[in-house]
Amino acid sequence: MKQRIGYIGLGLMGKPIARNIIKAGFPLTVHNRSRAPVEELVAEGAEPADSPRAVAEASDVVFTNLPDSPDVEQVVLGPNGVIEGCRPGMVFIDNSTIKPETARSIAAALTEMEVSALDAPVSGGDVGAQAGTLAIMVGGPRETFDSVLPIFQALGKTITYVGESGAGQVAKACNQIMVAAQMVAMGELLLLAQKSGVDPRRVIDAIQGGAAQCWTLDVKPQRLFAGERQPGFKAYMMHKDLGIVLDTARVYGMPLPATAVGMQLFEAMLQMGMQDLDNSGVIGVLEVMANERLMEEVENR
Repeated sequence: MKQRIGYIGLGLMGKPIARNIIKAGFPLTVHNRSRAPVEELVAEGAEPADSPRAVAEASDVVFTNLPDSPDVEQVVLGPNGVIEGCRPGMVFIDNSTIKPETARSIAAALTEMEVSALDAPVSGGDVGAQAGTLAIMVGGPRETFDSVLPIFQALGKTITYVGESGAGQVAKACNQIMVAAQMVAMGELLLLAQKSGVDPRRVIDAIQGGAAQCWTLDVKPQRLFAGERQPGFKAYMMHKDLGIVLDTARVYGMPLPATAVGMQLFEAMLQMGMQDLDNSGVIGVLEVMANERLMEEVENR
């Protein structure tokens, strides 16, 4: 008999992840602050719950996918939270991106209840969430990871056990260093090409088969050329993640100069009212700095 799954947090990433759990045949109970995504998934076979506690009471494995560390702490450890509905032998899995130390403290609190916790942040954007091809990086007890691997396999393509509690979040912080750098570099190269009088589309064609090849160049330029800057992955979440990266770096005395510059560019996005755009929309800040707008009509050059 398949484990009963609970999923809390049905946003841009959480809803398609939960949908893939249903498609894999797991009984699913869902909860979200806004009702619309709950009703959508109930129509597809999920059961609704009116609180995190109720989700835990109905589940063997509970997932969360929430915006930031305080949100996860509140939903898991707060009043009417997951911890109040737990019982020994359950598993808690967090798909959020939060501070490694927060993941460790939540795991410690749940361990006292004989509940095993995994931090399992994901990467791959809404495209990967919908397709079930996410990269999942996991921290926590190895035996717990092994016990829930079939669930992870319904959600992702690259599933990696990184280490003990908090290791998944450290891996995600490292991931976001690279993601932010790629988004900024892509914006710079597109605008340099265009300002130099060269078709940026052809530049992408020329470089993406060589050493510059990466997921960002494979996925994002065509969206930008089409004038599509909607998420994706929202800029304010990229900004939040980079804050986690820099906070973690301070804990360990690690200088991250390029990431700090990237953080400033995403801070500028927020100040310019672009917080709900895709993280690739950081090109908008570079456009202002360069006095050059990436033109949609480059498609027709």
